[in-house]
Amino acid sequence: MANTYTQCYVHLVFSPKNRQALISRQWHNDLEKYITGIIQNYKHKLLAIGSMPDHIHIFIGYHLNQLIPDLVEAIKTASTAWIKYNRLCNSKFEWQRGYGAFSHSHAQVKTVINYVLNQEAHHKKQTFKDEYHELLNTFEVEFKDEYLFDFFD
Repeated sequence: MANTYTQCYVHLVFSPKNRQALISRQWHNDLEKYITGIIQNYKHKLLAIGSMPDHIHIFIGYHLNQLIPDLVEAIKTASTAWIKYNRLCNSKFEWQRGYGAFSHSHAQVKTVINYVLNQEAHHKKQTFKDEYHELLNTFEVEFKDEYLFDFFD
């Protein structure tokens, strides 16, 4: 009997609407745990998650049972509702439309996990805007600046 075997790693990046710094250091760990549960409920394996006040990185072992846009929508919808229900944000919290999704090989797993888990140190040297541009350029993703996240200088 034939079986199907897959191994896919996906790095997701997205931001609160208008790139507002709404993810508080007081509750970001709880948000990361909540998102971990969402990911696991869809049978993906969380490898690393790292949030900054104005964006989040999620690195997963991707299970092919779900389309990436559907997974991102599920994460955004459920986590927004959780933030609102728990009254964690003083202003209206929404995730910005769009996201980045980047695939990695098995040989890159440790490097990407380290990258995601060390976001705070990384952003002492580089802005999210520069980081996102670098990701797009590294992966040779064609883009137009006017369709990227709302970056305000």
